[in-house]
Amino acid sequence: MADLRTKYMGLELKGPIIAGASNLVTDIHKLQKLEEAGVAAIVYKSLFEEQVELENLELYELKTEYEHRHAEQVTLFPNSQNVPESPDDYLLNLRKAREAVKVPLFASLNAISDDIWVEYAAKAAATGVDGLELNFYSLPDESGNDRETIEKKQIETLRKVKAAVKIPVAVKLTPYYTNTLRFIAELDRAGADAVVVFNRLLQPDIDIFSETHTMPYNLSSSEDNRLPLRITGMLHGNVKASVCTSTGVYSANDVIKMLLAGADAVQVVSTLYRNGVEVVKSMNEEIEKWMDGHGYTGLDSFRGKLSMKKSDNKLPYTRAQYIDFMMNSGDIMKKYRALS
Repeated sequence: MADLRTKYMGLELKGPIIAGASNLVTDIHKLQKLEEAGVAAIVYKSLFEEQVELENLELYELKTEYEHRHAEQVTLFPNSQNVPESPDDYLLNLRKAREAVKVPLFASLNAISDDIWVEYAAKAAATGVDGLELNFYSLPDESGNDRETIEKKQIETLRKVKAAVKIPVAVKLTPYYTNTLRFIAELDRAGADAVVVFNRLLQPDIDIFSETHTMPYNLSSSEDNRLPLRITGMLHGNVKASVCTSTGVYSANDVIKMLLAGADAVQVVSTLYRNGVEVVKSMNEEIEKWMDGHGYTGLDSFRGKLSMKKSDNKLPYTRAQYIDFMMNSGDIMKKYRALS
């Protein structure tokens, strides 16, 4: 019988599949269903700094409620709207989630300022969670911060959070860094217990009929896992931190690919929405069946077999594959025309 156990952030997990942060985990019943289906760990949905700031603003409005009650009232309208879940509610629900399941539970934080990162990292750790996941990203804006400034700030944030808590800390990244591998190496040296590649950001769209911006929630597909797969294969054996692959992990085959590339674990979200939480059970069973068929008794017996460090074929991790595509573009065009 194949053994699916793996180590992630220093913790032993019963398998490689982690339920990523989403609204699914806010329902205790679904949370327990995920555990029953066989997820090895769960990332609770993110707490955003905006929630903290809105709560602070609401507190300010309560304190100053009567300051403008005079003949020429400043405004009839409040300065903010209530948010679905306050930070205090988040921490309370996080504690309830921790008590509801036995598998490791990780808190997810999405902040900007170091004060908020550190304060809520400590508060989340106090709920009894097994680890933290910090969501790092930097979008292009008018400030024009250079690469070094952005990356140094994020590394310093990691160091401050690590100093404030005793539980392991993972960093979830976007692929939009000047040199992603080098930055991950620097995070590794700064003490990151894991890196998660990659976060799927919500991207704006434009409705050409109403001429307005829209924010569609687009689920990933298996096609989206190729970049995380490549980066995972290049990281394996080159960093001390655990490597967790995210985005486009839909099936047992996708999980096996990531393990062959060198992943310690994977995160799934979109497949849970599309196929239901029960999909995890069938994924685990198919991984075991594949391992038995290939004579593998544990994940370490094939983990990283096709990574850049261990594989005899380096071409998938170099530019040569692009050159090969250009040299054979005519054959490729004929192939796709025949299929259409």
